[in-house]
Amino acid sequence: MQPQLPTPDLQPNPMPSNYLDQIAVPQKKPGMGNKLFLGIIGGALVLIIMLVVGMLLSGGSSSKAISTQRLALRLQTLQKVADDSHANIKSSKLRSIDSNLTTYLVNANRDIATPLKAANIDIKKLDKKLVTEENGEKLTATLEDARLNGTFDRTYAREMSYQLETTATMMSSLYKTTKSKSLKSFLEPSYKDIKALQKQFSDFSASST
Repeated sequence: MQPQLPTPDLQPNPMPSNYLDQIAVPQKKPGMGNKLFLGIIGGALVLIIMLVVGMLLSGGSSSKAISTQRLALRLQTLQKVADDSHANIKSSKLRSIDSNLTTYLVNANRDIATPLKAANIDIKKLDKKLVTEENGEKLTATLEDARLNGTFDRTYAREMSYQLETTATMMSSLYKTTKSKSLKSFLEPSYKDIKALQKQFSDFSASST
């Protein structure tokens, strides 16, 4: 008699209930969409650009205000120098030119008050550093040395020609950048007058060398 072999168990092993989940490709967790990401980046760039433009505009306005203040101080200083120098001038021709300069500066210092007021600038309350830079101390010292050395007329004509030229350049630059109608109205005729006076001083200086 053949020994009986155990009957194999033909029943399949039961699959775990989460079998399909186990063999499925793992799904990526939902992240930030491309559109949302690009939107955030774009918004940040726009904000940065706005900040930079704001800073530039603010800096430009501040620069214009300083230029206007500097011009006002320069005109006051030149008037004082012209007044103080008149008695030291020996040439009648140069004395006449200086008288014309003084008249111009008196009118210019009066007329610039309107654009200064429009810009809320009080010339008596300006930055001390700016006031020091435009006090004309170096110019006064140069003229005093010339007086002591007997070369006042030649030195005065040369120095005033230079001072008026740089002031005219300041006016031209300010005219091109300012949006103030009152300041433009002051600068246009003032520039022409100061250039005419500068030429007179320059011609005298050239003839005296």
